[in-house]
Amino acid sequence: MDVYWENVGGRVLEAVLPLMNLYGRLPVCGLVSQYNATGDAAAPDRLPGLMRTVLNRSLTIRGFIQTEFRAQHWDAFQRDMAALVGDGTVKYREDVVDGLENAPQAFIGLLEGRNHGKLLIRV
Repeated sequence: MDVYWENVGGRVLEAVLPLMNLYGRLPVCGLVSQYNATGDAAAPDRLPGLMRTVLNRSLTIRGFIQTEFRAQHWDAFQRDMAALVGDGTVKYREDVVDGLENAPQAFIGLLEGRNHGKLLIRV
């Protein structure tokens, strides 16, 4: 694997690391598996194994978050994306869950990957 877009962390990253090719790249934009963590994991320390893989395969890991790029690209993105959605080139999906009382279960489902597209709670 030459590029793995890291958005989950945890077991998914552990499964992907052995598949990375020499000089592979890992852009990191999220760690969904850790969003509900209330403290440090009780699991064994896997950092030495990660660093060994990074070193042995000459991997590049770069963290980023969309707010870094907002000022420079926001206006063009809004203009271009509105046109693409408007002409049907880009289609989006929404999962709508009815009732605020169902929001906690819907959020858990979101973190477990049960939804498709944007998750909305209709109140």
